Amino acid sequence: MPSDIRLAFAHPEERAEATAPAAPRDRISVRDLVIDADIGAFQQERGRTQRLRFNVVVEVRPPPAPLDDDVDRILSYDVITEAVHAELAAERLNLLETLAERVAERVLAAPAAMRAFVRIEKLDRGPGALGVEIVRARAETPARTVGADGLDNALHPVVAYLDNTSIHGGRLAGLLDALQATGLPVVLAVGLPDGARPVSAVAPAQRRIDLLAIEQNAWVLAGQDARCVVVSSRTEIDWAMKHGQMVVWAPSKIVLDSPDGPRGPVRDAVALALWLAEHLAADRLVVHGSATAPAGSRVPVLRA
Repeated sequence: MPSDIRLAFAHPEERAEATAPAAPRDRISVRDLVIDADIGAFQQERGRTQRLRFNVVVEVRPPPAPLDDDVDRILSYDVITEAVHAELAAERLNLLETLAERVAERVLAAPAAMRAFVRIEKLDRGPGALGVEIVRARAETPARTVGADGLDNALHPVVAYLDNTSIHGGRLAGLLDALQATGLPVVLAVGLPDGARPVSAVAPAQRRIDLLAIEQNAWVLAGQDARCVVVSSRTEIDWAMKHGQMVVWAPSKIVLDSPDGPRGPVRDAVALALWLAEHLAADRLVVHGSATAPAGSRVPVLRA
């Protein structure tokens, strides 16, 4: 069986591991939780219970040190089981997809939960197990603005990664025109500039060196087109999106200040851009260049 098909039917723990970043998070899981429930869209499913099997894996941020063997410092398994029971008790549902979505949303409300894999299977509808599986990640609350209709509307930007060829290859104006034509706010992200940069044997120092090098490249991009304004804070990004201004992300402040900043090497520029897209609850990430984005995000990734 090809590896991608095998992985599709593997336990959510294996899928979580396969789609983890370079520095994977800790995980907790509940396996093979079987509960009788009244669920289903077909008439023959109404008014009777059937067995549902739940497998849930939650990636969590590291607990504060020292742990001191204190249960209050970790995400409890009860968060998962209580989410399942609470959503089953809330109302009768037709779709497993709806139930999985609500369980994931409830689990991700816990401050330590960062990504949830939820698999739910019906055990009594046929000769095998019929089910769904979803993956949901925590994303920051999107920026909001009051529209012409007077309603409070969420802003979901396009985040675009531009490689160095896109910046210097003579096609930049056309690329920016196409991004603006989407009608959505645009946030640009870049990677390391070409050429040598300082090297440190100390990992935190190298991380800051790489972040500063990316910011230098952001200023190079800004110098190529007057529409590109370099910003470094979430407040600046939100203001720019509300006022229709295209911006280039200087990553140091947000990355270093975030309690759940990207844990892999920041020189992986597309992974860094994907993290920003999740952080902003973006509509999509558009990748210009040959680099590939890591799997496991709920933000759609498109190649230009």
